Amino acid sequence: MHKIGVALGGGGARGLAHIIMLEVLDELGIKPHAMAGTSIGAIIGVLYAGGLSAAEIRKETEYLTALPESFEEAIKEKRLFGWLDFIDLRIGHSGLFKIDKFLDHIEETLGYSRLEDLPIPLKVVATDFWAHEELVLESGPIEEAVAASFAIPGIFKPVVQNGRVLIDGSIVNPVPYDLLQDECDIVVAIDVITPRRQTSELIPSFTDTLFSTFQIAEKTIVREKIKNSPPTIYIEPKIEDVLALEFHKAGQIYRQSQTAKKQLADKLKRLLK
Repeated sequence: MHKIGVALGGGGARGLAHIIMLEVLDELGIKPHAMAGTSIGAIIGVLYAGGLSAAEIRKETEYLTALPESFEEAIKEKRLFGWLDFIDLRIGHSGLFKIDKFLDHIEETLGYSRLEDLPIPLKVVATDFWAHEELVLESGPIEEAVAASFAIPGIFKPVVQNGRVLIDGSIVNPVPYDLLQDECDIVVAIDVITPRRQTSELIPSFTDTLFSTFQIAEKTIVREKIKNSPPTIYIEPKIEDVLALEFHKAGQIYRQSQTAKKQLADKLKRLLK
């Protein structure tokens, strides 16, 4: 019996593609031996590790994919998504927006409050801001771990845990497949960090510059990791024209993920023959 590990990477809204990739596991009747997740990958990962199917996760993330009816509603509800370009990020503040309501909903849906109780073991990656290093969370409160892993600098407030300031795990380990290589004989890495296409405007906007700069660095980390120790299966869904917080483009993301879904299914079938 193969021990299959699944790593879900960071990438903001593009991480909704993870749901489509997890559909493959459901369709093939595969239960991972262990999982690892960074940022949006930690959110999707905790739902799947907690026992939800890909179809159920798709339903549960509808809150993230809803587009506010107006800019005023976006501010009132503290929901960015398609309205990011209209918002002064006020660099210097610890974070403007919260995902507390969504995280509360995750815990209520799962019925679990601690990582170590999840049916599938899950490693959640965060970055220790002051130590400049990776922190892997395998136990403790789910809400705290996921909030730390998803704490995009300048957007979401850092999490303070035992005197450490924790921010987005993508900064140190965008696709944490390496955390599974010692315990799994097949490791699947899902990388949703897709390079941005050049727009009609040569100089990018402020928000495009901010998020794309992070993703350039993250992609460089992933490429170097693959050179040194590649995963068994590496899948990179091609998600175009979706910014980090444009969760309202879920339909577009799901459609663009279909080719990668077939690639993953074909590769797993060949390995498991």
